[in-house]
Formats: sequence, C-alpha cells, structure tokens
Amino acid sequence: MRLISILLIALAGLTWLNWGKINGFIQQKLHPPAALKPDPETYAVLVGEISYHRNKLLVQYQSATHEAQREQVINSASELLNLLMPAMMKCWQGTPWDFNGTATIPGEGHIACGYFVSVIMRDAGFDVQRIKLAQQPSQNILRTFLPKKDLEIKVAKNYRKYMQAMRTKPDGIYIIGLDKHVGFIVKNQDNLEFIHSGGIHDKVINESEKSASSIRNSRYRVVGNLTQNKELIRKWLFNEPMPTHL
Repeated sequence: MRLISILLIALAGLTWLNWGKINGFIQQKLHPPAALKPDPETYAVLVGEISYHRNKLLVQYQSATHEAQREQVINSASELLNLLMPAMMKCWQGTPWDFNGTATIPGEGHIACGYFVSVIMRDAGFDVQRIKLAQQPSQNILRTFLPKKDLEIKVAKNYRKYMQAMRTKPDGIYIIGLDKHVGFIVKNQDNLEFIHSGGIHDKVINESEKSASSIRNSRYRVVGNLTQNKELIRKWLFNEPMPTHL
C-alpha cells in the first residue's frame, strides 16, 4: 500500500505540464529494478487512474475554445500514457508466459506475447477487441492503431545500428513486432526498455538494450510510436472503437 500511496500523492500534485519530469521518480518508487513479482493491486490502481484522468482531459478538450488549447490537451494525454503505461506493464513482471496464455490480471494464470500487448492496450483505455487483436500478426496489431505510413519496417539490419537508430527516435510507447513475437519498447530520453512476455524467459520481463535477445535475433522488425500519434490519442480520449486490422 505504501507504493500505491506514493503514486497517488505524485499524481495528485501533477500539472498537465510536468509529468515527464517526475516520470523516473515514479517508475523507481513503483517498481525498483529488483521487483519482479506480479503486482495486481497497483495495476488496478493505475487502470483507475488512467480512466479518471482521461475523463478530466476529455472535459478540457470539449470545453477548449481554440485549437491551441485542444493541442495542449492532446499533449497532456500523451504524457499521461507515457507516464502510466510503463508502470502498468511492469506490474506484470514475473507473470508466467505460455503460448496459449490469456491472463487478464497480473500473476493470475499465464500470458502470451500478443495477449500481453492487447490487455495492456485495453486496460490503458484503448477500445480494442482483446482476443482478436492478440491473435494477429504483429504488423496487424500495429495497423490497428497506426496508419501504414507511421510504421517502420527493417529486415536483417545490424542489431547495434538498429538500436542506435531507435535511440534517436522521439520518446514514447512503441509496439515492436518481430519474426514470431511482439512487445513494447518504452523510450525515455536515451533509455530503451523492452517489456514483453516471452518464451525465452518464460515470463513477462523488462529487458535493457543489451539483454533484448528477442530483438537481436529477429530478422524482421516493425515498430510504431503510439503516444506520438495525435489522431490515435484523440481516439483514445473519446473512447472510439478500434477495430482489429486484418
């Protein structure tokens, strides 16, 4: 409960302009590096917080009188997701992986890679078809949220050069699709985290660039930034349905 209290106090004191500055602080307090146990209690709090703040942002957007104000609300919504979605993902750390895993609560059952992505997106407030989305190839998962022009596809690119290029991209929450795998990349300043449910480790794990063997060993890589796409953020704000791309 102490960690939940820290999170709630931090959220209560936030303005729409300073979330990014305390992101590292909240991440460290919520999930120190050694914390690998599933945390369903904190997860439930985070899901509620996203819903609560989204409703507040929607009111602000609807009451805005000019485009600059609406733009600021969209930017604030993006910062909200950049702050809370990684914390949600880390609540799943240690949850067992299984190829057929369909768990919806951290630590309760097993979860496959596609289901991990789909349940995080659903619980972060994106109106998706969780099961149908989870069963798609990774590019279809990405196309559910982003237009083709916003995806970057690389084949057989040197891993070091690929990750160097990733470090130059805008901060945000990325979905990355691989040969037979899918997960999230969280980019914050010069830091990259690969959070996924994988068979190599048989659990949900948060890996650094140096240890992300699933990315290293994949010839095919497709990636897209969710939280930098203003149209996607607007759809999230208005809770618009997002049909699965087939």
